[in-house]
Amino acid sequence: MNAPIPTPALNTAGPAITVQTVRSPGGVEAWLVEEHSLPLIAVDFAFDGGATRDPENAAGSAYLVSGLLDEGAGDLDAEAFQGRMADHAISLGFEARRDDFHGHLQTLSSHRDTAFELLALALNKPRFDADAVARVRAQIIAGLQRQAKNPEVLCRNALYAAAFPGHAYGRPERGDIDSVAKLDAPALKALTPVLLDRAGLKVVVVGDITAAELTGRLDALFGALPKGEERPQPTQALPIQGLGQTHVIDLDVPQTVLRFVGPGLMWHDPDFIAASVLNHILGGSAFTSRLFMEVREKRGLAYGVSSSLSPMRESGLLIGGTATRNDRAAESMSVIRDEMAKLAAEGPTEHEVEEAKRYIIGSYPLRFDTSPKIAGELLHLALRGDTSDYLGKRNGLFAAVTLDDVRRVAQRLFGHPALLVQAVGKPVGLV
Repeated sequence: MNAPIPTPALNTAGPAITVQTVRSPGGVEAWLVEEHSLPLIAVDFAFDGGATRDPENAAGSAYLVSGLLDEGAGDLDAEAFQGRMADHAISLGFEARRDDFHGHLQTLSSHRDTAFELLALALNKPRFDADAVARVRAQIIAGLQRQAKNPEVLCRNALYAAAFPGHAYGRPERGDIDSVAKLDAPALKALTPVLLDRAGLKVVVVGDITAAELTGRLDALFGALPKGEERPQPTQALPIQGLGQTHVIDLDVPQTVLRFVGPGLMWHDPDFIAASVLNHILGGSAFTSRLFMEVREKRGLAYGVSSSLSPMRESGLLIGGTATRNDRAAESMSVIRDEMAKLAAEGPTEHEVEEAKRYIIGSYPLRFDTSPKIAGELLHLALRGDTSDYLGKRNGLFAAVTLDDVRRVAQRLFGHPALLVQAVGKPVGLV
């Protein structure tokens, strides 16, 4: 009899990246990864707040601001500003997300002076010219009009509105047609110092720049921004409303889009690592998860199905979904619920846990193969409140997860199954 082939040991070493902490004379702090083999510099940064800082009756304000910061600043109108970026192959952009206001800069190191000058102008002296405001606002409204009958967008927005009624999480990040149409330059100017305050600011720089040079540049970029006051981290997760309910938006399309949400975990919950392994087994793996095998491979109900953990600043979700024929929507949700119930009652197998850990650990280096990816991943860690030494510990934390850990978390998350389900289409028999 042939002896079983031993399973290779997990390589728990973290990425070979040295992260320096740089602090300017004005107190601006950044993480720096020096990489001088390529003449590139990537800067990723985020301000605490994002779309959650939109005034209650002005959803989409932060998103509109994010589209205007590079549409003219200082002495440069929109055409001149964009022209200088194009002439120097500079990529500069902003994005208002639910919990943060994100910006990025990518430049050849030979163009660093121009790139940093443009970023400083965008952050500190945005113009909000009337023609730029009107043009960008019209672009956003046109996009919202196109999405008005998009089942995916309708489903996502309705799901968050039902899960967090009366809270900023329940409002669409880009606003709606009515709210965006009312936004004007004075209101956007007034909101900008609130969005761009240094309390909670996280900055990551990767590339062909030294710590000494970066120290001298940080104050020019961020030093004059309002200091603000750091918001305390929530001690309890904001509860999800509507669990156990199913909502349907009637839309005459051949497929029903299904989205579901249930309780998840916040970043620093002691069970988050084990929950990540559990989610990979449930629906996080594109081709081997239980949902993929049961919904697509065995029954042919849908082309794709997935789940993911969605930790936010004030809440934690397990969110997932699929799209299927209207007459099979009820069956699809039944299969999804059954798989969650099986994991709660029986837990996964040891093989499933080990394969999930192997994938999660083995795929981690792919997040660090370019400077922009390194910057983005480090910014993600900073926003979570982690320190840079998490890079060296992360794989060991996943390797230490046991079958008992995952079974316990499965009972915690799925032991009392009550999902909030949102459907868009003409589902048959969905309750």
